[in-house]
Amino acid sequence: MFMEIKGSSAIVTGGASGLGEATVKALSALGARCTVFDRNESAAKALADALGSGVNYVAGDVSDPDDCQRAVDQAAEGGSLRIAVNCAGIGWVGRVINRDGSPHDLSMFQLVQNVNLFGTFNVMTRAASAISATEPLADGERGVIVNTASVAAFDGQIGQLAYSASKGAIVGMTLPAARDLAVVGIRVCAIAPGLFDTPLLGLLPEPQRDALGKSVLFPRRLGQPAEYGSLVTDIVRNSYLNGEVIRLDGGIRMPPK
Repeated sequence: MFMEIKGSSAIVTGGASGLGEATVKALSALGARCTVFDRNESAAKALADALGSGVNYVAGDVSDPDDCQRAVDQAAEGGSLRIAVNCAGIGWVGRVINRDGSPHDLSMFQLVQNVNLFGTFNVMTRAASAISATEPLADGERGVIVNTASVAAFDGQIGQLAYSASKGAIVGMTLPAARDLAVVGIRVCAIAPGLFDTPLLGLLPEPQRDALGKSVLFPRRLGQPAEYGSLVTDIVRNSYLNGEVIRLDGGIRMPPK
């Protein structure tokens, strides 16, 4: 069975740039009504304006439960929210102990968890509540949630303690969330991207970006955000994908540094 995207509503966190923006474009191209939830209001508005009437936006912070509820409420207007995709995230470099022997900064560890982990939790739980109120489709399916993990959940590099912890927790939530939500016909999957050509990597010098691309097994290049967006639509449509974490990484296994 295949879930119909056209006519469904979707919420995408971090939807104004990078992987989130590509997801909004992929879903809206297939007829979904998309709500872009991003803390960058100007970028979210610009994307909504560029894509037209099927896309709206909410400015807010995924680490704020009230902002998350407001965004989900807007996405659920009309009762057709069936898709939630969590792409919002931040990174931080810090070792367990610094070069001077001092411990990792707790406040920065907490910040990364607040955005990446608790932000995903906030939107996933609120979106699941809204999706559970929709009329069931074929086979009793009501919708699907796709969270963004990372290859760092499995191959965390030196200095990625906080980031890997947040993404590992997202991996760990996938199966229990799918089991919890099976009773109301909601599927849960996660994507673990590798090295993608996002605005974050765009800050690096071109030689460093090229070297990163060549470290991928095949194809020897950085992933394109559109490839992430395409996988999201595949997960949404394929009703037998559930409780799974899919690596999207060109076969890379990250070295220690």
